Amino acid sequence: MNGSCREMENVPLDSWFTIERMDDDTAVISEYRHWEETHCYLLSGTERCLLIDTGLGICDISRVIDRLTDKPVTAVATHIHWDHIGGHRHYPDFYAHEAELDWLRGGFPQPIEAIRGYVADRCDLPAGFDLSTYEFFQGTPSRVLRGGEVIDLGGRQVHVLHTPGHAPGHMCFWEAERGWLYTGDLVYQGVLTAWFPSTDPAAYLHSLETVAQLPVQRLLPAHHALDVQPKLLLRVRDAFRHLKSEGKLCHGSGTFDYGDFSIWL
Repeated sequence: MNGSCREMENVPLDSWFTIERMDDDTAVISEYRHWEETHCYLLSGTERCLLIDTGLGICDISRVIDRLTDKPVTAVATHIHWDHIGGHRHYPDFYAHEAELDWLRGGFPQPIEAIRGYVADRCDLPAGFDLSTYEFFQGTPSRVLRGGEVIDLGGRQVHVLHTPGHAPGHMCFWEAERGWLYTGDLVYQGVLTAWFPSTDPAAYLHSLETVAQLPVQRLLPAHHALDVQPKLLLRVRDAFRHLKSEGKLCHGSGTFDYGDFSIWL
């Protein structure tokens, strides 16, 4: 658990989720009992809240969110993968990128059997959870994003950045006033995956080049360690640059280890 966040006081923790505070207006809801250690972020403005990612859907994240705020909540996923949209069924007001709308209508390019395998892999599943009933979320977003939008929460603005590569509609979210970048699966400590047929290693590098230009003060990843330094973004970008220079930035090249992160092509 990240020492730079503080565990919430006087809020009983769900046995599946861990809740930590980054500041008075931002909470991290994490799933440390699953190997992916997915992080979801609740951003509070004066008028409403934005929930960036909703986790695996193994347990009901809305029960936790309801303890944290009584304001309207809009959900948005960094991308439409099972570990980021599992709780979307609790949030009919959700945004999605236009490039992944088909995935919300049954067009995700992996079978449900494979997804259930990912969910159960290296996971301390809660008692009573029936894996056979687990489904990939399907739905119609209340707003379609393309990148370049600003989400106004009331006194707090979140900029939408289209950052494809890991997924065609992958998005990062940028809070310019704070210098906070919510990176989703673009950057984190661990195995960065760009080997799925739906990934695009060249686009991944282009997205890294784009966000590396931002004056980032804090990286907020979707998985694993939370106490990562902004320089990790530059190191990942440089690793992708090096792989491109060697002609290895393509599917099937293998896995490349850089210590606290690796790139799986």
